[in-house]
Amino acid sequence: MNFGAVTIKDIAKELGISASAVSKALKDSHEISEKTKKLVLECAKKHNYQPNPMAQSLKRGNSKSLGIVISTIDNQFFSQVINGIESVAYSKGYNVIITQTHESYDLELSNVNHLTVRAIDGLLISLSTETRNLDHLKYLHDKGLPIVFFDRVTDELETHSVIADNCKGAYEATKHLIDVGFRKIAHVTSSPHVSITAERLKGYKLALEENNIPIDEKYIKYCLHGGRDLAEIENVLAELIQSTDRPEAIFTASERITTTTLTILHRLGVKIPQDIALLGFTNTHLAEVLNPSLSAVYQPGFDMGKKATEMLIGLIETKRPITEFQKVVLPTELFIRDSSQPVLISK
Repeated sequence: MNFGAVTIKDIAKELGISASAVSKALKDSHEISEKTKKLVLECAKKHNYQPNPMAQSLKRGNSKSLGIVISTIDNQFFSQVINGIESVAYSKGYNVIITQTHESYDLELSNVNHLTVRAIDGLLISLSTETRNLDHLKYLHDKGLPIVFFDRVTDELETHSVIADNCKGAYEATKHLIDVGFRKIAHVTSSPHVSITAERLKGYKLALEENNIPIDEKYIKYCLHGGRDLAEIENVLAELIQSTDRPEAIFTASERITTTTLTILHRLGVKIPQDIALLGFTNTHLAEVLNPSLSAVYQPGFDMGKKATEMLIGLIETKRPITEFQKVVLPTELFIRDSSQPVLISK
């Protein structure tokens, strides 16, 4: 199905001629007058008409292509999600078209528009940290494009979604830091309007409350661009480190923020965990061999991609209207390593 793209039929309707005449005019056929050709070409240019590279497959009623919108491919979590997506898509005869937002709303909008012009059958999307306006997705959803959200999701569209158990993962991470003796625990997270930010902040606060530790807002720091802007993380860490009431541990809430925090603390000469302990959400394969080895909350990226794709293909191939939608919550896993181990803390 072709969502959002101008078609030959649209041009034909506007000019009051047949679709076959438009097609022949675009092909510069001798059967069409020069006057009609000129009108067709001007109309096509006005509406940014692009020949559809999947025209033959569309004649069969579908393109067998899925559009994917993620933050960045170099993020280990999203790489694992893509592997999960491809494992299902290819086995079902679908191709995937992968795009990156780099946490930009404008790029997300551009990517979604590009994918719909390519006549995708469905869309898998993890929202950028800058995205607040969902009109571009609501429009496509209302037109009937199957959409499934994963990781960073929204409740504004009625459709399937797949997430990690972010609240529980954050709760377990914060509780571990408390259990080994830390009381001043900072939380460095992403933009406050993103779904995973709210869920992980909730888990962090819950662990503090249950252990009678007051929630101190000066220890909660937001990176509005999800860590894409290095200066954001540098400024946040500088505020924490230079504080007269310096935190004893930092709990970071995303892949990019976690690994960048480790790098910056090393650069500043902050010893981990002797000076400040560190634990964060990350799926990096290097966590165990870093210095120190990095305590981490691991998300089931492959399973998330697999499940989201199964749900999307289910929407695409169903023969009946879908009225009930699921939010699937997958468990996280906490790995305790040296960066948060009390045995290494200087006395």
